[in-house]
Amino acid sequence: MKITAIDTFPVFNGARNNLYVTVDTDAGISGVGESGLSGRELAVIGAIEHFKPLLLGQDARRIEHLWQTLFRGGFFPANRVLGSAISAIDIALWDILGKSLNVPVYQLLGGLVRDKVVCYPHNQTQGDTDDVAPLVENCQKSVAEGWKFVRWGLPQQGDVLEPRQAIRTALKQMEAIRNAVGDDVGMCFDAHTRLDLPDAVRLCRASEQFQPFFMEDALRSESAHEYHRLRQQTAVPLAAGEQWAGKWEFREVIEEDLIDYCRVDLCIAGGITEARKIAGWCETHHIKLATHNPLGPVSSAACLQLNLATSNFGVQEQPRRPGTYSTDVVPVQVPWEDGYLLPPHRPGLGIEFDREAARKSPFQMTESPHLRRLDGSFTNW
Repeated sequence: MKITAIDTFPVFNGARNNLYVTVDTDAGISGVGESGLSGRELAVIGAIEHFKPLLLGQDARRIEHLWQTLFRGGFFPANRVLGSAISAIDIALWDILGKSLNVPVYQLLGGLVRDKVVCYPHNQTQGDTDDVAPLVENCQKSVAEGWKFVRWGLPQQGDVLEPRQAIRTALKQMEAIRNAVGDDVGMCFDAHTRLDLPDAVRLCRASEQFQPFFMEDALRSESAHEYHRLRQQTAVPLAAGEQWAGKWEFREVIEEDLIDYCRVDLCIAGGITEARKIAGWCETHHIKLATHNPLGPVSSAACLQLNLATSNFGVQEQPRRPGTYSTDVVPVQVPWEDGYLLPPHRPGLGIEFDREAARKSPFQMTESPHLRRLDGSFTNW
């Protein structure tokens, strides 16, 4: 089953671009994958152009061999750009393999270890304000819809994020939300790599009383060693990893037991092939997966397939309920019920991708928001 074509589909979804990648074979079976690295899609497309000569004519079923070839074949090891390109191709190859054997991907990963996958939505307030009431209302709405978790991020004021002010507001939000939704709803908070160590310690220690499910990306991802110091100074569960490309970048936090939840992004870290290796490594350290999934329906499907077959699973990020967005481009999406994603019975990823619909929403240049401190200095978004 030889690879005959690889095509990229950068699709503007109204807010940003989703980059989908299709792989065709001479057996008439095609697969679809999705790339991460939002806001830098053109760089990933360029990487895929470099990969095409390495892939065309190759057996699509040699997934591990092709992964190694793409990761190591250019002499310079892959990082986020190449990793995101490899991820999309890898996911498409698993989709092809499942379809060729007429089974869902989770069967190829060892079969179901659970009947359903719990997930959390994205909760938010309207505008930038210290008023916690709109956010509380949004969280209560999610719980009423069946979600078992709520999640939101470190607050900002317009394009300004000043840590002390943001932490004060965040703690008010946590208290109000915990009182509103009760103790049985998981509460995930995302610092989004915006804090330095002293501020991260202050936030994490003060949040312990509200029993968050985890504190995500409390520190910048470039400095994984700082999690040693943070871990020593708080009892709150820590989650990290969404910006890391490949198992080697996860090495320190796994081997040193610095996190409780692994935020691996299948669309950046190397696809299903690499994510399952990271998951197995995490299992030896009692670290659970909390797959990073802020993207489109293909990413959701890939994460679901992995999580259904992974014993050390915690929760899957799922910004919106499947079937409520991008239904023109991905008309068949994974099933959702009462806060859980359910096992698809269709082969491969269990979804359908419409190339013609994808071409009707072409790429538009976008840029993520930029934040600053009160003194005008740049800070992470």
